[in-house]
Amino acid sequence: MSARFACAVGDLAPGEVARVEFPGLAVAVVRDEDGVFHALEDRCTHGNVNLSDGEVDGCTIECWLHGSTFDLRTGRPLSLPATKPVTVYPVTVADGRVFVDAPTPTT
Repeated sequence: MSARFACAVGDLAPGEVARVEFPGLAVAVVRDEDGVFHALEDRCTHGNVNLSDGEVDGCTIECWLHGSTFDLRTGRPLSLPATKPVTVYPVTVADGRVFVDAPTPTT
């Protein structure tokens, strides 16, 4: 795993989410309503669609396709139909920039 630049702090207002693509991995970078940044794999474990297209509510994100909600801190599904968690990645904020500690693809 290595910390990779995802976005500037000012790129996301509280309650917003953005899709960030790293080689071999798409991540949803979320700024929750309290202003805290989170990063998770940008794929609903039930519908296999982008979570970055979903709605942020408090510290959760709702999948737009079937309404499953996931905890941004743990990736745990909080409502059906999803039953499997999404992968969550550590986030560091430094000097106005957001970094995601995501796996580096192997070649």
